[in-house]
Amino acid sequence: MLKHVYRLMIELTNGRWSSVILRRFARSRVSRFVVPSFAKIYKLNQNEMEKNLNEYPTLHDLFIRTLKKEVRLVDKNENSVVSPVDAVIEDVGSINETSEMLVKGKSYSIQEMFGSEHTVTKYLNGTYMVLYLSPSHYHRIHSPADGAIVKQWALGSKSYPVNKMGLKYGVRTLAKNYRMITEVNTASGHIAIVKVGAMFVNSIEKTHQGMHLRKGEEMAYFSFGSTVVLLFEKGIFKLDSSIHTPKDIRIGEKIGVLVKGNSGAY
Repeated sequence: MLKHVYRLMIELTNGRWSSVILRRFARSRVSRFVVPSFAKIYKLNQNEMEKNLNEYPTLHDLFIRTLKKEVRLVDKNENSVVSPVDAVIEDVGSINETSEMLVKGKSYSIQEMFGSEHTVTKYLNGTYMVLYLSPSHYHRIHSPADGAIVKQWALGSKSYPVNKMGLKYGVRTLAKNYRMITEVNTASGHIAIVKVGAMFVNSIEKTHQGMHLRKGEEMAYFSFGSTVVLLFEKGIFKLDSSIHTPKDIRIGEKIGVLVKGNSGAY
């Protein structure tokens, strides 16, 4: 019963006032009473947490928890691209000439996702990867590669579910939901890291300062669960042979390698 309540709260809420109420509850001291049941129902790995369960004063603090440094190892290969999140890889594929990607049988426009005709051009015929974070996952986002931030912007207002049902039956959720986009110039070319909100606005908080990113370095966190879409410029990314869908993945694990692309200097 409680699991259905939590799922309704975290994954399926999209109204302005219901989201405001949920955020206030999750950040209130009262919510500490549901921390143990939330951890139990979603089978959180308490051995990985930086703090003991009784040290989280609110549900929100538990949700944005940090982990012990040694529990996530980042692939050290110079050209490797790593997962930016603990997640399930739901889909991988090519972006076509009309800027569309096909996810769960539905077409999504990269141009609509970016909100920019100019930005999308370099990603045509490139690669996309969709990573879904469930309520049980660690919700901090890390950089998939070394590089320099070209620009960062946010679009959208309301956010609808981005779980399997949301992707299958929702209305262009990945392209229309509230989203924060970080475009990074690597030694091989450009990567766009699209952080897609699963609720109303302000579900994504930046933590990184400055314009340079190191592979595995924390960038941001989701206050409430969501999805990350990685977009790679044409010709710069080769998918690792071990990747299939769906696939459970953790931060720092190799998802592919960067190859020589069209740009490169950073």
